[in-house]
Amino acid sequence: MAKKKFGADIIVDSLNNHGVNYVFGVPGAKIDRLFERLELPAADQKSPKLIVTRHEQNAAFMAQGFARITRQPGVVIATSGPGVGNLATGLMTATAEGDPVVALGGQVPRKDLYRLTHQSTKSVALFESITKYAVEVQDENNLSEILANAFVAAQDGKKGASFVSIPQDVDDAEMPEGAQALPKAEDPRMGAASLQDIKWLAEQIKAAKLPVILVGQRGSDDESVVALNTLLHETNLPVVETFQGVGAIGRDLEDKAFFGRIGLFRNQVGDRLLKQSDLVITLGYDAIEYEPRNWNAEKNLRIVALDTAAAQIDNNFAPERQLIGNLAETLTYLQAEIAGYEIKPESQAILDQFLAELKAADEPDFQPAPGLNHPLAIIKALQDHVTDDMTVSNDIGSHYIWMARHFRSYKPRHFLLSNGMQTLGVGLPWAMAAALVRPNAKSVSVSGDGGFFYSGQELATAVALGLNIVSIVWNDDHYYDMVKFQEEKKYGSHAGVKLAPIDVVKYAESMGAKGLRVETPDQLNAVLDEAFATEGPVVVDIPVDYSHNIDLAESMVAEIG
Repeated sequence: MAKKKFGADIIVDSLNNHGVNYVFGVPGAKIDRLFERLELPAADQKSPKLIVTRHEQNAAFMAQGFARITRQPGVVIATSGPGVGNLATGLMTATAEGDPVVALGGQVPRKDLYRLTHQSTKSVALFESITKYAVEVQDENNLSEILANAFVAAQDGKKGASFVSIPQDVDDAEMPEGAQALPKAEDPRMGAASLQDIKWLAEQIKAAKLPVILVGQRGSDDESVVALNTLLHETNLPVVETFQGVGAIGRDLEDKAFFGRIGLFRNQVGDRLLKQSDLVITLGYDAIEYEPRNWNAEKNLRIVALDTAAAQIDNNFAPERQLIGNLAETLTYLQAEIAGYEIKPESQAILDQFLAELKAADEPDFQPAPGLNHPLAIIKALQDHVTDDMTVSNDIGSHYIWMARHFRSYKPRHFLLSNGMQTLGVGLPWAMAAALVRPNAKSVSVSGDGGFFYSGQELATAVALGLNIVSIVWNDDHYYDMVKFQEEKKYGSHAGVKLAPIDVVKYAESMGAKGLRVETPDQLNAVLDEAFATEGPVVVDIPVDYSHNIDLAESMVAEIG
């Protein structure tokens, strides 16, 4: 007699067919059969590894971190009502920042969908504006095809999140004999942009005085980065990274091609270089990363966009041409057209000056208060301990500005930052995802004390999983300092930013992790030596001097000309 199959079995088979390795989530009654099948699959059924978290938001962050690193959809599951509601921030962040995530949410039985009943929520309506695809399954026979389309939508064009609402009776439904999940559809293959347009762009580069490449989130996948670095070995084009385009420039090209990163405040070397450019070539850039009104405030830059999807046009971003296609292939064809290209001598002198300024900016420019550490000293110590194969996951806070500007990373998707949404709390969950995906390399999270405690309960999950994570906490005596210093710049004072104190080391120890503290600045490297030599999760509390943070927003390009 054939074994009974339920809707949950079709879901598990669909996940298997799509190559899903991990599923993150929090269980509940409206989706519990699916959790049962994931935790205890049938004898003839395999299952992705289930990672049960302590909060649905963190589960969504972990799925997003998995997606950003692998470029394959991360999967998250939550129950009905508040369960799916808690997914909103993670799915919003994934869609805004181009990370493919498929979220499955429990729902009340179909007969209760329009009643005021326990945990009844119009969840599809909730997610329609923050995902690429939001559908509720009304017939269990359509489960597999809806899931297949959710995976396609998450990965198509500008990647993002999909949401599928699964009523409890669909999860529990007994399927017809012989019911099977659809196989994964082959991903469509995109070719290079128009060869005519590529030849045109090559001529524009040759005629320009100072062409600059601006690399964004979609230009930082492995294939595009390889093609870009090959191109840069053949030319001396300067490159600026967005905060999500980090790692586009290899270590061997740093002193030749890397001209810093742009994001948040318009006062970096990269901002000034773009302002002087007479041809900006954007590569996989998305406006949400760093609005064009910041880096093209004067609306006078000549822009050509290379991307996988058409750009959103605005007053400050109206590309002269858009070359749409596979970025790696487009760059390879472009390389053949401009091999041997050299920047004009007068422009090279400008670039040399900018390179010198970049290096000088990494040197501390004030003496920290007794017992506190200079932000740049922390970054240098981290740089000395982090190898190229390690992943650094950065949370949001003042430390994020310092790290995004000064921490060097030479491999794509090994330094993860949230800039489209600047979502607080991503650091630890992303680091956990990195530790799962890259188990042979230490995973590092960098947070402020505010961001760390947003998702710090997952430290217990990391301990249970035995993940090799070093969590660095920049401790500013319990403030939301990124808000604090901007309030002080605007109003001359701050309000609503003080947090109740928590002992970071004792908190870590209570979770079963190792807790360390840098008591004096001269201990910094020794404490990090111990942390990076520790197996399993370890948390390092580093008191930091943020007294000069208001300077981070000073000397805007628009002000200094």
